[in-house]
Parts: sequence; structure tokens; C-alpha cells
Amino acid sequence: MRKICVVVGSRANYSSIKSAMYAIDEHPNLELQVVAVASALLDRYGSVETQMKQDGFDLRSRVFMLIEGETPATMAKSTGIGLIELPTVFEQIEPDIVLTVGDRFETMATTLSAVYMNIALAHTMGGEVSGTVDESIRHAITKFAHIHFPACSDARDRIIRLGEPDESVHLVGCPRIDLVAEILADDAGDDALSEMFEHGVGGVFDIKQPFVILSQHPVTTEYGEGEKQITTSLQAIQKLGLPAIVLWPNPDAGSEDVARGMRKFREHNDDSNFHFFKSIPIKQYVHLMSRTACIIGNSSSAIREGAYIGTPAVNIGSRQNSRQRGSNVIDVDHIEIEIASAMKAQLNHGRYEGEPIYGDGRAGRRIADVLAGAQWNIQKTITY
Repeated sequence: MRKICVVVGSRANYSSIKSAMYAIDEHPNLELQVVAVASALLDRYGSVETQMKQDGFDLRSRVFMLIEGETPATMAKSTGIGLIELPTVFEQIEPDIVLTVGDRFETMATTLSAVYMNIALAHTMGGEVSGTVDESIRHAITKFAHIHFPACSDARDRIIRLGEPDESVHLVGCPRIDLVAEILADDAGDDALSEMFEHGVGGVFDIKQPFVILSQHPVTTEYGEGEKQITTSLQAIQKLGLPAIVLWPNPDAGSEDVARGMRKFREHNDDSNFHFFKSIPIKQYVHLMSRTACIIGNSSSAIREGAYIGTPAVNIGSRQNSRQRGSNVIDVDHIEIEIASAMKAQLNHGRYEGEPIYGDGRAGRRIADVLAGAQWNIQKTITY
């Protein structure tokens, strides 16, 4: 029985690997080990730990590693704490493969801990390009990883150009799309959304009428600009006049700046057309994306899930620079008139045809099957 340790560090992290966790847990030749770290353990970011337990996953270990402050220094220090604590966990549970997700600071701590301990590393969502320090971290993890699970075709090609052998690179799609496909097939949107306004703060409105979603995170390489950037986005939505569902930012450096901008906006404006959530369960979020007139901000979900669903999207700023995208996305800068104009264009356009750029809904099972049969050398030999 091959032991696969999945380290989950955030709400986005979890949705990006959940279907693979189920597939690993159900595979006859694999044993799933789940470790929760960083913001996945904190209630103010939605308590992902609680959600994982409700979904039937048993946690093998918990690592508190997130230092308060959300500054570049605290993000670096949080990485260091993870690097101190995770090796102890890996010594205790002895995984054969550590499966890590994406490009966050806890992902880097997971990566360094595994490779220094001669544990094989599998990496999802490598090879993609984007803005911020996340891209540098993502490519660095690619060079450490032994098994690669890119989500789209250009990412696979880029990993191979980075010198990784073809046989170690498996184009499986994005596990987040698995959840989207399953949720939409269920066709229970009204039930899933019936009680959503019992959570969060702000106005209550009819989501059967046009509304928008704002999901905007701090840009780590633009630290200090978050309050101004989120205020600009909120003002553009206010000018449009449609009700908005607004999601709280992730815990990266600059998160408090974005949160401060949201709080000030609520204090100085009529928020009856806005409802703010610190977290929304994935089932509700997918149904909201399938109904919204437009999703705005800089979240990768507008590009990944948005392409699959056909959600009109306005991507703001540099956080998703050059990431492969579909026809559903309009890119703008942090300029109020540009954001408002792009939203109007998307409202006039309406729903797009879905594009399976990031998968067809079967990534999780592909990942489990590869992990069950994968072979690797701990000492990587790369020919450039």
C-alpha cells in the first residue's frame, strides 16, 4: 500500500485537490494521509479543517504556521515555521509521496521539507505563468518535483522546456474542474443557495436577478496597494448599480490592506446592495458562478472554472498575467472607468460557451492512477 500525503493549506488549496483526495482514498493500492496547515486551520478564513472533516477526511496532523500580520516578512516567517514543523510530521507518518498543490508559501515549505527528507514530491498546477511571486515559487517547485500534474496544455509544454522528462509530466486537468462538473450535473442550485444570506454581512437581494461576484486578493509584489485597488473595484461595481457578492481576500501579504478597504467602504457607503462573505462553500460558489452576470477581480477561478462554465469575467491587474485563458475574460487595469466599462460589455455579452482548457472533470482519478504506478529516482538527473 503506497502512502500519499496531501498537505492542505487554504480554502483554494482544498478545492484544488479535493477530487484527487477522494480518488486516492478510494484507490485499492493507495492510502491517503491528510495534513492541514496554515489558514486551513483558522476560522477567520472559513475553517477548511471543519469542511474536510464534514467531507469525510480524517486528518493525520495539523500544523499551525501562519504568523499574523499578512506582510511580506510574516509570509516569509510563516514559510520558515512550516519548514521547521512539517519534517516532524513526515517523520511520524512516513509517506511514500507528498502531493502538494500550486504555488503558495505553505507549498514551498511542504516542498523543501519533502525533498530534503528524500520523499518523492508530486506537484499539481505546475508550469503555469501568472503575476506575483507565486509564479517564481511555482517554477521552483517544478524543479524539485518528481511527478508533475499540469492542468493545461501550455503548462505541460513549459514544464518539459524547463528540463523535466516527458514521462514524469502527466496532463490530467485541474481537480477543481472535477468539482464543478459534479456540482453542475447535480442541478440543485436553488437548494444550495437557499440559506446563503444567513452567513456573512451586508444586504440581502434576489440572486435570481442579475448580480456580480467580486473576488480580489492582494498582489504580493504590489504590497501596500491593496486598499486602493479593492476600493476602486467596489466603486466601479457601485457605479454599475447591480448587487454584488464580495469574498474576503486570502491570507497572503497585503490581505489586511484589502480587508481594510472593504471595511471602510462599508462604513462610508450604503452597503444594502453588497453582501460580504469570509468564505463560501464550493457547492454554493459554483452555482453562483453559473448564475452571476459577471465575476470581477483577480482570482484564478474566473479563468479556470470561469472558462469551463462560461462565466463572463473581468480580470483586474497583474495577478493572473499570461495565464492561459478562454474567451470569457476581459483584462483591465485598476482604473474605475475601465472596470465599469468591461463589466458593461460582459453584461451585454452574457454567458459564453464553455471551454475545457483546464480539464474535463476527471483529473482526480487520473492523478490517483498515476500515483499508484509511478516510478521515480529521488536524485533527479536533468538533461538540458
